[in-house]
Amino acid sequence: MPELPLPLPPEDRTLSPRTGYTRAHWEATADHLLTAALRYATPGHALVDLPGPPSKSGVRSDGLEGFARTFLLAALRTAGDSGKDPHGFLERYTAGIAHGTRTPGREDTESWPGIGHHGIQGQPMVESASVALALRLTRPWTWDTLPAADQDRVERWLRGALTHTPAPNNWYLFPLTVAGFLESVGRGDTDTSRAIERGLGLLDGWYRGQGWYSDGDGRAFDHYNGWALHLYPLLHAHLAQDLPLLDRLGARLREFLDGFALLFDANGAPIHHGRSLTYRFAATAAVGLGALTGHTPLAPGATRRILSGALRHFLDRGALTSDGVLTLGWYGPHEATLQRYSGPGSPYWASKAFLALLLPPEDPVWTAPEEPAPAEAADRVLALPAPGLLVQTTSADGLVRLHNHGSCKLHPSEPEQAPGNPLYARLAYSTRTGPTSAANTPDNHIALEARGTRSARVRIHPLAAGPDWLASWHRPVFPEGGPVLPAARIESLTLARGSLELRVHRTVGVPPGTAVHLTGWAVALPPEAAPAETEEIRLDGPEVTGRLLGLHGWHTHRTVRAPQGTAYGPWALVPELTGTVGEDEAGTVFAALASLTAEPDPPPLAGQVTAGADGLVLTARWADGTRTVVRLGEGGPEVTEERA
Repeated sequence: MPELPLPLPPEDRTLSPRTGYTRAHWEATADHLLTAALRYATPGHALVDLPGPPSKSGVRSDGLEGFARTFLLAALRTAGDSGKDPHGFLERYTAGIAHGTRTPGREDTESWPGIGHHGIQGQPMVESASVALALRLTRPWTWDTLPAADQDRVERWLRGALTHTPAPNNWYLFPLTVAGFLESVGRGDTDTSRAIERGLGLLDGWYRGQGWYSDGDGRAFDHYNGWALHLYPLLHAHLAQDLPLLDRLGARLREFLDGFALLFDANGAPIHHGRSLTYRFAATAAVGLGALTGHTPLAPGATRRILSGALRHFLDRGALTSDGVLTLGWYGPHEATLQRYSGPGSPYWASKAFLALLLPPEDPVWTAPEEPAPAEAADRVLALPAPGLLVQTTSADGLVRLHNHGSCKLHPSEPEQAPGNPLYARLAYSTRTGPTSAANTPDNHIALEARGTRSARVRIHPLAAGPDWLASWHRPVFPEGGPVLPAARIESLTLARGSLELRVHRTVGVPPGTAVHLTGWAVALPPEAAPAETEEIRLDGPEVTGRLLGLHGWHTHRTVRAPQGTAYGPWALVPELTGTVGEDEAGTVFAALASLTAEPDPPPLAGQVTAGADGLVLTARWADGTRTVVRLGEGGPEVTEERA
């Protein structure tokens, strides 16, 4: 395809001093994304076959995905402008719906695949929610213009979502969304009522507190919390004007945003954690939803700061090809960011970020001057015991770190298997570093070594929490050929202060003499980088400096290469400490100081904290004279602070 540059209006640094973006930039970006994508539509506009490797669902399903997700973008763009559609987007999508549902399942140029069960032609169920939601938003200009026979065929296709089995997670909200649309056009019945009630009932069961849902049974906390678990049911309540449901779910969204808003960097980046990260600025969907429904703790100027910051962050860093198509990756293409279900149309889940266009142009979100994002305002450490996440932000560099002591993508019935998922299993994530791949040395990880293999952290169990710290434990799981240690466990505690992280670990039930390895932040660097071999491992990257210093229990240190790199660079280095399990049956204690910062020339870690352990009691002495005492034991860790 010929190149298609993004035509943006001039920046407005008066209204938007931090990003320069206004509503006009969002509208221009939406028009550009749609124009570029629709060049790949079939003649009848029913499928959008974007370039790239197919997903596991196959090319036809991918074409439906390209149609459905861009249709949602077109719906938000036009509904937000009272139906004005100078480019004729909705006319093409309406024609595509008619063609795609005429003979579902037929192997021709236009027909959509039918909706099946999860695992058996199930992906169309995901896309049915985007089709239904887009039709609900644009009813006067799409649904109402279809002949009755076409409406009947569309309904029959959509009802496949109500009669087949979803995946045991956020997928149950897709039938809910389809049912909400059918009821809104007078086609509801017992099946639609059941789908809505079932979805809301499961949602309540997945709610864990502090605004966080697990994505299904277990403890899967990630971006799906915002762009699916909050979005679909609350938007349904908003469109249906179900005020009791809106108030109940809206209170959860408000509490969620109070912490989640901290997870956006001053440079606009969302936290790099969890699956489906190729959806990029969809991470802001919950922020826009809060403004749309009135359930947000954020001022209008801070809301737009987060929204526009994320959009600009990715547009400035190669998210689009030269012909205007969103790539499969993070910035540019990046295979390790993807999952088997990722196809060329998958990145257009990012359309959900444009939810704020449903707010009228005169809304304060679009007219108020930009305010600092929460991560820019002040240094913060926020413990979220419900999901087991510890948020650490520093205002000087605007960097965000997320310490994981509770999120793991593992159903309770699933067995633990090495190597674990890099997007969930790490001790920490950030807005400027990504995890190393499963084939490389894991960053931010603690492992045992036995029989030439290293253990994985798979299922994470929350253990204890305080205002500025969280603790968890996991069972070390070895790959095939490694030992099975049924009584073994590793306890981990992170305490954050400023840009510093005190990491404390205790091995329990591990054979004496077993090697223990702790790694720190992976920093994207050129291969010729050669960090100095000092006691404090310091990796100076183009944007960040990662450091790791052993405080107690470690006897060697080194840097390890990660030649597959991260989402932030094609090659990376990882700092590593090594120690040995001792003879004490109560366990062996290890402590380290880690730091990730974007401040220039950060002071050495040595001297900022010293630490020593007496049995299971570790005392850390900070440079300002305060002491942190960590008592480890069978009842879980206890932390006390003693001021100078």
